[in-house]
Amino acid sequence: MAWQIKGTYFEACSCAIACPCVMLSAPTEGECRALIGWHVDQGKDGEVDLAGLNVAIAVHSPGHMLETKWQAALYLDERASAAQKDALTRIFAGQAGGHPAVLASFVGDVLGVASVRIDYHAAGRKRSLSIPNVAATEIEAIEGQEGGEVTISGHPFCVAPGEPAVVAKSSRLDYTDHGRSWSISERTGFYSPFAYQGG
Repeated sequence: MAWQIKGTYFEACSCAIACPCVMLSAPTEGECRALIGWHVDQGKDGEVDLAGLNVAIAVHSPGHMLETKWQAALYLDERASAAQKDALTRIFAGQAGGHPAVLASFVGDVLGVASVRIDYHAAGRKRSLSIPNVAATEIEAIEGQEGGEVTISGHPFCVAPGEPAVVAKSSRLDYTDHGRSWSISERTGFYSPFAYQGG
């Protein structure tokens, strides 16, 4: 069944700015812990409308991200209907092909899939995401030359292919679930539009 979604995404991770993982290098701390969030502006899986929904994934790579299998937990918007949850799970767990399947191929251990409240906000150069009692993260774009954004493009390892990523800094990345507890700040963030499809 053909599907396509597009919207905005952002991530925050434990690497020093800017994360070397996107250039196929080892994490700055020897491991990478990341929280990635997506807001779907437009999208359908067959006849199932996915517009307006949020998704998040918490990832832990205990070594080089391309050489070590990740542990990951998937969080789905609690506002989604059963059909929407099924579609989002298929897409973001990599079962429906497209770029999410590429990302999912690095996962060795799925810690869980949960339906939760996900608050996703994008305003100007700031992004934030919160999941009550589980996660909270905030990032803001780094100011570049003449007050502009700092971007990277064409990087070989990415969440949003074809889109320049704005480089940001986190003011917080807190996560507590599945026996893991992170509290990180002043580290890497990225954001950009995204567009995925498969069929």
